Amino acid sequence: MKKAFFLDRDGVINEEVDYLSDPGRAVILPGVAAALRRLHEAGFLAIVVTNQSGVARGMYGESDVQAVHERIQELLAREGAAVDRFYYCPHHPKYGSPCSCRKPEPGMILTACREFDIDPAHSAMVGDRLSDIAAGRAAGCRACYLVKTGYGMEVLRNEDVSGIEVADDLSDAVERFLALDGEAH
Repeated sequence: MKKAFFLDRDGVINEEVDYLSDPGRAVILPGVAAALRRLHEAGFLAIVVTNQSGVARGMYGESDVQAVHERIQELLAREGAAVDRFYYCPHHPKYGSPCSCRKPEPGMILTACREFDIDPAHSAMVGDRLSDIAAGRAAGCRACYLVKTGYGMEVLRNEDVSGIEVADDLSDAVERFLALDGEAH
């Protein structure tokens, strides 16, 4: 079985922009490309799992989500990095039916595990919200990291994060997990 880093998108890979639908506003956070190269070198897939309720809210369409993902891939490629797959949840319970893919539900992670033959017990989740951590835990990820980027600092100030691993950013989370996993070089 394969192993992966499951990554929230906004605030982890790219700068947090509420309801990002314009590819021109996508900006990769510092150190992300190097972190993605590092996790790939260690044999991990990079899988983005992102809630995109702006679709359910009628703020933008699924084609806009795809365009943002294409732009993120373009920006990462300039630095020799890539995401292996983007999964997104276009739902919101207030604007339609409940679903099993919207974080904190583990649906996107479990789908990726099936499609890529990933063992979550050898994988990690990295996010900037408690819903990311809950999804990773529900999917059985070995470790879940709350990063201080994006909404992470706000979460640290306002929520109980006892029992949650906190990392400065994606690079820090990758290095911590590789050390834990015994794969640091």
